Amino acid sequence: MSSPSGNGTDPQELARKIAAQAVYERPLAKRFYKEVALVEQAGGYGLTLDGRPVKTPLKQLLSMPTKALADGVAREWDAQNEHINPATMLLTKLCNTALDRVGEGRARIVDEIIDYANADLLCYRAEGPVELVARQSKRWDPVLAWAADTIGARFSPTAGIVHQSQSDECLSAFRGLVEGFDDFTIAGFHNVMTLTGSAVLAATAREEHLTGDEIWALAHLDEDWQIEQWGEDAEEQERRDGRQKEFEAMLEFLSLLK
Repeated sequence: MSSPSGNGTDPQELARKIAAQAVYERPLAKRFYKEVALVEQAGGYGLTLDGRPVKTPLKQLLSMPTKALADGVAREWDAQNEHINPATMLLTKLCNTALDRVGEGRARIVDEIIDYANADLLCYRAEGPVELVARQSKRWDPVLAWAADTIGARFSPTAGIVHQSQSDECLSAFRGLVEGFDDFTIAGFHNVMTLTGSAVLAATAREEHLTGDEIWALAHLDEDWQIEQWGEDAEEQERRDGRQKEFEAMLEFLSLLK
């Protein structure tokens, strides 16, 4: 079937590519500073460039709650060469998100996380073949058991794609975990969740229950099964590698908050 555009191209996909290309081609700002320094301030640490405080896109003072995170952000700024490339400054981006977005939208973002938990990747199992069903049970069930034992959130898996809501008790326990996070942790947690498709896996990352490699493999169990059956797609693998690098930066961010 041809696309609505009549030339075999999905208009929405074309628009996405044009927008992405426009961002890619946007000139990078030149590095305008020589010295990067940290300063102690209320609630943590700030960053200065040649003595001038750095602010977020919404003009708040950039403030990091831990020295470890502040050092990481400072390294990002110090590592910039002739131009400032935001794509290489993921820790800074997450700090901006925590300060500019999470603070005022905290309740909405917590609700988004609970919605993810209510349709968690680990709870939706294949109806076949039996080998895949067995692999999902073997690798995902221990994670759900950990959530029950550690968080008190008892998730119930189901076969097929029809939505099955989790119990109020399960979601209430998970909400209790998330509401105990500060704004920075919520920012990192939300990004890990969206990259893996699982709020439960994000919880294992935050609690350092599993390694990054283990979490990434669990999040891509179904995809890896398909690769085993049909082979690898080079373009999709490139996209996945890019997402994994971003995922690793999210884990670093969560670690630096402790």
